[in-house]
Amino acid sequence: MCGVLGVVATTPVNQLLYDGLMVLQHRGQDAAGIATADGNTFHLYKGPGFVRDVFRTRNMRALPGNWGIGHCRYPTAGSAWNFAEAQPFYVNSPFGIALAHNGNLINAESLKLEMFEQDLRHVNTNSDSEVLLNVLAHELQEAAHGVRLDLNAIFSAVSGVHRRVKGAYAAVAMIAGYGLLAFRDPYGIRPLIVGMQRTKEGEEEYLLASESVALDALGFQVMRDVAPGEAVFIDCRRRFFSRQCADTPRLVPCIFEYVYLARPDSMMDGVSVYEARLSMGEHLADKVRASLPITEIDAVIPIPDSSRPAAMQLAQRLNLPYREGFVKNRYIGRTFIMPGQMMRKKSVRQKLNTIGQEFKNKRVLLVDDSIVRGTTSQEIVDMARAAGALKVYFASAAPPVRYPNVYGIDMPTRAELIAHGKTEAEIALEIGADALVYQDLSMLETSITTLNPQLSAFDTSCFDGRYITGDVTPEYLDAIEARRRKKANGQDEESEHSQQMELGLFADAERGE
Repeated sequence: MCGVLGVVATTPVNQLLYDGLMVLQHRGQDAAGIATADGNTFHLYKGPGFVRDVFRTRNMRALPGNWGIGHCRYPTAGSAWNFAEAQPFYVNSPFGIALAHNGNLINAESLKLEMFEQDLRHVNTNSDSEVLLNVLAHELQEAAHGVRLDLNAIFSAVSGVHRRVKGAYAAVAMIAGYGLLAFRDPYGIRPLIVGMQRTKEGEEEYLLASESVALDALGFQVMRDVAPGEAVFIDCRRRFFSRQCADTPRLVPCIFEYVYLARPDSMMDGVSVYEARLSMGEHLADKVRASLPITEIDAVIPIPDSSRPAAMQLAQRLNLPYREGFVKNRYIGRTFIMPGQMMRKKSVRQKLNTIGQEFKNKRVLLVDDSIVRGTTSQEIVDMARAAGALKVYFASAAPPVRYPNVYGIDMPTRAELIAHGKTEAEIALEIGADALVYQDLSMLETSITTLNPQLSAFDTSCFDGRYITGDVTPEYLDAIEARRRKKANGQDEESEHSQQMELGLFADAERGE
């Protein structure tokens, strides 16, 4: 899960990209970067941390140009921080290309080998986004026959990317001297939307983003979602072109976007995320009524923030009091996407604090959007009991997360998933709840399809183990888990020291030392 932006305007875009990344900050807190184009010259700045911490006035001044791309990074597949893996990435052959990518490639390792042995291209990091960039660069070279690009060549190159690349990807790329290219994988697993605004002079400007909320915040009108397998190209004269580049596209978006990842004020593939979460609460209420003694519940309390719409709707449907029992410290990052179990445990207590009177001598129903590792849930149940709750029931607006997600969400190890191989009663015991209720997968899907009947299928692999791309093997999952275990056990001292030096040098550079 990352946030990507691409903009073609009539005036400098550095501030637009910065403001857009601030709005998409929830999609990645690990690193941020912006690349702009001034004529045929690219300007790039990126670094670790929140958007507000990466860019200073001097950095923004060094990003001139009327078109560009931005990225906020969230590491996937358990990857540790590496300064070299911040995005956008850049190559200068056969054309100057800068790319930012949201998703995860299943066949990145085999593509690396192909590029080294056949394409004669070198990938310098472990990032699959750099792999995607080099595949695109090679396909552009093949389509242009080493001369110049035209529309047919650009769209043909994207078709080549679709044939070679497996997995989830929504990408924006700048091609020096030509324009801005954006494309989405043939299943539309990761989101991408395009908008337009007119200047006072009547000229058109375009913005592409991971979520519609970025368009809203920057004053652009939504045109539509980029279709699965589609490529959009906006040339340097701001002319808009699009073409379907996949042989058999099919819209199968990641259902976890609606559950947790996206902001509630976003629209995704024709569905309001907020309305979807309200609908989840209604269906969850029916399951709670059939599973718990409703008369014994004194209050419904959400785990802020993403579970709030579901909790409100659940309380209303069950005619139960809705209360705010937790206060959130907004200066702590999202615990779900924090690396390391100990860091997550520590951050839960820093992130949330109880309002004691809402728990003391009460039987409460806590509602969360999902339960992944169980770290947050266990800590929250403990906090509720410490605040004086007589009973603590727990409800999840999503089904049990029992399987790895390999399409860009950092939960790939089965051993890390609290629900893997456990019954609901066993999970309730582990998190310390008196009872636990999960949403049914069919009802979760219905919560969304009722809002847009054209959405007939979702990637629900983390709930049912069915991977929509059809190429996720047990060996692939084992390899990912082996890498995570190795990283969890600690890197060798030389590697760790090197990484600390890298971060230290970057910090010194930021201070001007």
